[in-house]
This record gives sequence, structure tokens and C-alpha cells, in this order.
Amino acid sequence: MCGIAGIVSSEGVDREALRRMADALRHRGPDDEGFLFKDEIGLAHRRLSIIDLETGHQPISNEDDTVWIIYNGEVYNYRELREELVASGHRFKTHTDTEVILHLYEAMGWECVHRLRGMFAFAIWDQPNRRLFMARDPMGQKPLFFYNNGSTFAFASEVKAILSSGLVQPALDLNGMWHYMSLRYLPDRYSLFKGIEKLPAGSRAVLQNGELTVERYWDLDFTNKQANNEDDVVEGLHSILLETTRSHLVSDVLVGAFLSGGIDSSTVAAVMASSGNGTIPVFSIGVKERRFNELPYARLVAAKFQMEHHEKVVQADLIHLIPDMVHHMDEPSDPFGVGVYIVSQLASESVKVVLGGDGGDENFAGYDRYAGNRLVDYYCLLPGWFRSRIMARIVNLIPHSFGYKSLAQKAEWLNEMSQYEGGERYARSASFLRFTPEAKEQLFTRSARNRIDDPDSVGKIMSLFSADNASELVDKMLYTDLMTRMPDHLLTIVDRMSMAHSLEVRSPLVDHKLVEYAASIPADLKLRGRQLKYVLKQVASRYLPREVIHRAKQGFGFPLAFWMRNELSTFLRNLFAQSRFVELGIFDRGVMKNLLEAHLSGKADHNFRLWVLMNLEIWYRLCIERESVDSIREFIDRLMTDGADR
Repeated sequence: MCGIAGIVSSEGVDREALRRMADALRHRGPDDEGFLFKDEIGLAHRRLSIIDLETGHQPISNEDDTVWIIYNGEVYNYRELREELVASGHRFKTHTDTEVILHLYEAMGWECVHRLRGMFAFAIWDQPNRRLFMARDPMGQKPLFFYNNGSTFAFASEVKAILSSGLVQPALDLNGMWHYMSLRYLPDRYSLFKGIEKLPAGSRAVLQNGELTVERYWDLDFTNKQANNEDDVVEGLHSILLETTRSHLVSDVLVGAFLSGGIDSSTVAAVMASSGNGTIPVFSIGVKERRFNELPYARLVAAKFQMEHHEKVVQADLIHLIPDMVHHMDEPSDPFGVGVYIVSQLASESVKVVLGGDGGDENFAGYDRYAGNRLVDYYCLLPGWFRSRIMARIVNLIPHSFGYKSLAQKAEWLNEMSQYEGGERYARSASFLRFTPEAKEQLFTRSARNRIDDPDSVGKIMSLFSADNASELVDKMLYTDLMTRMPDHLLTIVDRMSMAHSLEVRSPLVDHKLVEYAASIPADLKLRGRQLKYVLKQVASRYLPREVIHRAKQGFGFPLAFWMRNELSTFLRNLFAQSRFVELGIFDRGVMKNLLEAHLSGKADHNFRLWVLMNLEIWYRLCIERESVDSIREFIDRLMTDGADR
């Protein structure tokens, strides 16, 4: 795994700017660095050595030094592709998957991406054609950002590298933030930085003669369903899971696995252990709060397969972790990222590569909201006047318990979602716990709203939900999530939080061939009644103890709602009192205060909204004002105690 960066400029490449970009990516590749400076192009590479440890130095060129590549990722079918290329006359000087992509580009041009199976972001400079070709893998496991002012084009694995170049000064993109506050991720080509965009997942881009062309080369189709019976589908899923997991083990260094105790990571680790590669190291974390702790289930799986189990019980100093997480994300941190950050730190002490279980929920309907959206249809059998007049009053009487998936939140969600249909319902369900369109109308000042030229966050979801790629409700939800939440939220977090510790995470369940197979499975084999992940559980039952298969979905987490009402209350009051977004005229101070006071008094559970607001304040100071991580930690310490005894 690596970090890549580059500059194309008709005015000549600033070499020191490119070296600063490479330095900003050192955590992604601590083992080696390489540069190419040639006329109007400069390429930089930071390497985490996984395959061909001796000769994998980048950038890599073709035989006559006319085409060059820098690459971040792993292509799991590179050996088969290499054999084809050698047979057709291509000569190789390394044993890397990187060089395979380069020669495949020579053979196929832009269409080379269709032959690659893996996770990747790469850039190829084609000197004879004066062309820069870039691409990301179908599911977006590896990132790529770019800045283009017409005369200079800069790109990198992370935003911080582009900012380090000095070619662009950090400034808030208000449109990106507007969408983030509803969706929990940045959709389309948005980042939080004005002028800096991301290449979307499954897309390729060409820069030639100063013109940039971006197009999607891969999509997912849920309409071509298997006609096989349940046993055949289960057998087919098991077969492709075995093949995919084993392909993900290609490496010249030791490969471990994350083991959370949930079905997804446990199944991947179990398949890995059954592949006969000896004792595998697995990594788990837990917390002291029993209701949040998954370690007992991870221990069951580790013991059954005689895995080398590394575990750590953490009492995370969450508030002091946030600056580091925001620094590596270049975005506000997310509670999900805390677990990934900590377990990656643990794993990096023993291995460079791990397999993870990401993608099980999005491929096989593992979230409560999938069943919940079906339930709303039944709830809508009650007359609309009864739901709006009678049930709304009853729901408002349910006290907030400030726990995970509380009864009050579920009841409010059910009644609220019954007001909408189809894609709008699903879009609004995504923002329910954060900032709905109406909530943003209140929070943002009128002057700030007037500066937003792309205000339709709901439309970002509806356009995919309404696409022809899926027809059944469950499939529409899965397609939407796989095209949005998966690349722009979950895989973004996994990439940044693991690479913060120079750790490569491979996720067999988001291999695009497996994803395509999952899309062909009938929806009723994924969500069977209210049973989530039915078909995956049938495969998992061949490996895992019953206690793991049939327990309630848990997930790693922290009691944020309680902490915000107690030990974090002083911090939040002090932080909001000096809000940068209020000072900038973006947020209404009174609305921010009302949200906080309602939560602290127990009238409403706003912990998700408060988390977003809190992180945005820290992000702005770190990423826009360019304060250091250490200074932000000191800032947090001051706010934790200032006025605490008043």
C-alpha cells in the first residue's frame, strides 16, 4: 500500500512542492520514496512494501521509458495478467502488480481497468501522447483527489498532500459541508475544500491538452437475478467467497485479519484460517462496558481455528483521539472510525497487511434500516390522520433513554418516515439522526444558505434509488448504499484510519466480482422476513459457532450520548461558545445552543448532531486554520476545564 502524488503544469513543475506532497504521505508509505521529473510532469510515490520487496521501487516505466506509473493498491489477479502479457511479447523488469498495470495500459489503453481485480488508485503518464490517465477501483477502496486551475493540475492520495504543495490555500467548500451534515459523507466529487475534488469510485480520468475528462467505467446491476434454488445460491456464494478470500492472501509479507466477533470479519477470518496458510494472527479490541463488548465472540472464533489472537481492552480517551483522526481523515471524524483506528494501531505492531469484513452489511442487507423500511409500509396501513395526530403525540411521550437504538428514536423514526415514500423516504432515513433539510434551514444563516448552489442532499440519494439498476425495495436500498455510503463513508474511514498506522486493509467482501454475485442473489435470500443477512449466515454457519451466527447485531461503540451529558458537557458548552462557524456567519448561535441544552437537559437525544458540530469545529481549526494536532489537544484540555466548577 502506498501514497501517490503528482503535478502537471505548463509552467513547469515545482520540485519542492512535489517533495512536500510526498512528505505529507509518509504514513502511507514509510519504506521508500521515488520521484520522476520530466518536462511538464512530476510524479511522487511513497511505498509500503508488500509485493516484490526488492525491485518494487516506483515510479516504474515501460521498456523505453516513454510511459510511467505510480500506483497505490493491490491487484489480486496480476499473475494471470502477467502471463498473458509476457505471452504477447511484453518484457518485465520487476515482479510487481504495478508493472502489470503499466503494460496492460500499453496493450489496452483506457480499457485496461476492466481487467483489473483488486483495490487501486493509479496515475500513468503517457509521454508520446502528453496524457495523464488516472483510475480508481470499482468500489473505491483507494482514494484519489485533484486540483485543477487550468494551467496546473495536482493530484494525491489525500487532500493534505495537495494542500502541502502550496498550489492551493485551504478554504471551506460550503456545498460539500452542507451535504456532509445530512449524509455523513461527501457525495459525488465533493470534498470539504474549495477547488479540491475527488475522483469518484469506479471512475477513470484523462488529462490531455489541459482538458480533464472524468467518466464512470463500472456500475452494478441488480436486475439480472439467479433462478437457482436456495441451496445452489448458498453454494455459489460459498465458492466465490473462498476464491476471493484466498486471492486476497497474495503477499510477500505476513497477512493477518481483523476479528471483531461479528459475522462478517469472523467469516473472512475463518475462511482465511481454513485455507491452510498456518496459524494466522488476528486482532480484536473491546471495551469495559459489557453491552458494547464483542471480545467474547471474537475469542470463540479464534479458539475454534487456533488463531494467534491479539486483543486489547480499551478505555479510549475519545476526545483526545479526535485531532489525530481528523488530521488523517482530512474530514470530521466518525464514531465508527474510532474502532478502526485503535485496532489498526494494535495490528500494525505485528503485521503490515490484514483482511477485514467490510461490505457484508451493504451486500447482504445487514442493517436494521433495511427491515425498517419494509416495516414502514405496514405502519402506513394506519390512516395518515391517525399517525400525524394520535401516534405523533404518543411518540412524543416516550422518554429518551440516551442508549444505542433507543425506543424513542425508533418510534420517532417510524412515524416520521411514514410521511414519505420510495427514494425520498430512504434519503430522509439517512439524515434522520443528523441534519434533515429542515434542520439545516434552521441551523444555517440566511446569508450562508444563499451561498449554496447545490442544496439538494435528498436528491443525491433519490437519483440512485430511482435508477433502473434495481427494482425491488431491498435491492434499491443496497444499490444506493453500495454507490454512496460504501465508497464515500465506510471505505474512506477504513483507508484513512488504517493508513494512519501504515497498515494495509484488504476487504474480500467488497471485491467487485463478489459484489456482482451478491447483486444477482434474490432479495428475499438476503432479507428473509426480518432476518438480516440470511444467505451470508447460511455460508457462515459452515464455519462459525451458533453463538456468533444468531446473536443480535452489536458493533463496536461508545456511550456518546451519556458522555456528552456528563464529562463532555463543559467542553461542548465552551466549544460552542466560540464556534468558528458562528463567527463566520454560517451557523445560527441560538440554534446550536438550543440543540446542546436540549440534550444536556434530557429533553432530546442529539448526540449524532452534536458529534458532527463538535468535529466540524475541530476540523476547521486543524485543516483550514492549519493549527497543529498538539495545539488542538491543548485547546481541548483548556475547554474541558474552563469554568467547570462554576
